[in-house]
Amino acid sequence: MSSISTGRMIDNDSDPLRGRVAWVPAKSIWIIAMTVIAVIGGPLTFTPGAFAVFILLTAVTICLGHSVGMHRLLIHRSFRTPLWIEHLLVYLGTLVGMAGPFGMIYAHDIRDWAQRQRDCHDLYAHRRSFFIDAFWQMHCAVVLDRPPRFVIEERVRRDRFYRFLEATWMVQQIPVALLLLALGGLSWAVWGIAVRISVSLTGHWLVGHFAHRGGDQDWRVDNVAVQGYNLPRFGLVTFGESFHGNHHAFPESARLGIEPGQLDLGWHFIRLLAGLGLASAIKLPHMIVPREGLRRVIASETAADGYPRGDILPDRP
Repeated sequence: MSSISTGRMIDNDSDPLRGRVAWVPAKSIWIIAMTVIAVIGGPLTFTPGAFAVFILLTAVTICLGHSVGMHRLLIHRSFRTPLWIEHLLVYLGTLVGMAGPFGMIYAHDIRDWAQRQRDCHDLYAHRRSFFIDAFWQMHCAVVLDRPPRFVIEERVRRDRFYRFLEATWMVQQIPVALLLLALGGLSWAVWGIAVRISVSLTGHWLVGHFAHRGGDQDWRVDNVAVQGYNLPRFGLVTFGESFHGNHHAFPESARLGIEPGQLDLGWHFIRLLAGLGLASAIKLPHMIVPREGLRRVIASETAADGYPRGDILPDRP
């Protein structure tokens, strides 16, 4: 089966369909350990202060770190920022506890590559039942018979800070845990590390599971294995990441909540950086070459030529 090269995934007569699901011990043990500590230790150590630390650190690491730093900046290059800010945001994304920068790029890109083919493995498509998908996504990986060749751009691959984070991404929780212990005791450490990580990783899977199975769809990409859907009720708590149908339509856009009323806090943070002169070359849907097969699904708020009115995609001449 011949497949389509996408970005860092180079087609070598690759096959996105045939492969086996393999348990990944380090990943699985890490998630189980964080979850067990959270389930047992969370209720035993609960205090209002610990809960506040959990909320604050989750917002900072998921929004600024994962959504803005890892996803929109490092993976999609949807805007530019000084290297020290990029490093800070990616560091915060590493603290989510999902993977290091190279691991995050690979996990995202192999899934994106597979979903863009005409068919792909069930793991990449989130086709299996709720609990099987949970086990597969959080504890396993696909070992394809003929995978594509993965090539990270040289600037990122040679970046010493990223190489350090990749080698130590689990260990990066220790300095934060020690600081929380010093400032608020055991309760702050349990809620600021274990509860935060277990909730963040489970939440990330839940958004991926439901956003690839159904929901609101303003845009559709024809002739691909997997569609993306919007989950508008979760826009606030996911900092815009739940507008996944928009993301499938315009992967390089710095703004995910592109329709009226779609709250995207990650986008507002990027706008703040731009206002401070710390973000530039910001990509929006009307600046991006449309994906092949992309078409509008809904008719409301739409221009006569099929594009929405407003500042997202202006009417074509």
